[in-house]
Amino acid sequence: MAKIINPTLQLKELMQKPGIIKLLGAHDVLTATIIEQCGFDSVFIGGFGTSASLYGLPDLNFLGMSEMVDATRRMTHRLSIPVIADADTGHGDLHNVMRCVDEFERADAAAIILEDQVFPKRCGHFGGKEVIPADDMVKKFKAANDARTNPDFLFIARTDSRETDGLTAAIDRINRYCDAGADIAFIEAPLSISELEDICKYVEYPKFINMLAFGKTPILSASELEEMGFKMLVAPIDSILLTAHVMREMAEIFMRDGQTKVLEDKMVEFDGIKDILGLSDYLELNKNIK
Repeated sequence: MAKIINPTLQLKELMQKPGIIKLLGAHDVLTATIIEQCGFDSVFIGGFGTSASLYGLPDLNFLGMSEMVDATRRMTHRLSIPVIADADTGHGDLHNVMRCVDEFERADAAAIILEDQVFPKRCGHFGGKEVIPADDMVKKFKAANDARTNPDFLFIARTDSRETDGLTAAIDRINRYCDAGADIAFIEAPLSISELEDICKYVEYPKFINMLAFGKTPILSASELEEMGFKMLVAPIDSILLTAHVMREMAEIFMRDGQTKVLEDKMVEFDGIKDILGLSDYLELNKNIK
């Protein structure tokens, strides 16, 4: 599959086209490959799914920046669509944020999410979150903007202050972050449809929304969110939730029966997985290279 030359430019062009950008979270490269082959224009790699996939651990800062950058790089090298990566808090102070931007740019990410939680951070739909002062996060976005070498590389500003300070404060914060250099606004975990509507009413920048399965925010359709005014929609952990369910079902059946024939109608056939992985392209090399 031919690689795109400039994934950042491709994402920026998607932002300028009409319609909402639908993102599925991919917890590994196989998942991301299937998402691309199903016709998605972009894909998301988040800390929750990556921590679960790499280490079988929750989203509680077990992943360092280098591990997340490496996971992103493996994904971008396989795909031909832009990858949006979760960069957490920038992994430290201003100098860490600047290095974070550099590393994700070098990994060929098209955009990163930077958030204002106190380190150690928590999943956005966990309780007990804390946020840093808004002035400190403004400085982080100014530093990130200074570190950006590719003008098409996008920053998604995330605030978790809805839980700590209320929606009005969260709206004020996110507008300040975008004024300081972020390109896209993301208020995590609004609690109602009216709050979603207020975000679209009072946030002047392109808006990103998290439709977390079993989370705090009401789940709406892409068309409903687009009509409200959102530009990006992510379902970040559905792939890991579904994988865990199917794996547990398979393990229980194999433990009971010693085989999994009863699940064959839910499986990709062996030829199907070979097609997903592009086996024939590699086998053709011996014929095509003289």
